[in-house]
Amino acid sequence: MRRHEFQPGRLIAGLALLVAGVLYLLDSGGEADLPWFLVIPLTLGGLSLAALTGMVTYAVRRDRRDQRDPISESRDQ
Repeated sequence: MRRHEFQPGRLIAGLALLVAGVLYLLDSGGEADLPWFLVIPLTLGGLSLAALTGMVTYAVRRDRRDQRDPISESRDQ
């Protein structure tokens, strides 16, 4: 398997959905008594945090790529 770049936004999204799924599973098994409207804000908050993290990661990587490759800029002009 080829190595791929680390994407923290996808990690956060997966963890948020995993937590929501585990909470739902615990509630359906009778282990926890959660209100039904708790899962929706938890999921949306996690996905929003993941989107923000993904945008920041993209901006940082784009900035690093632009700073690292000044030769291609001189060839383009």
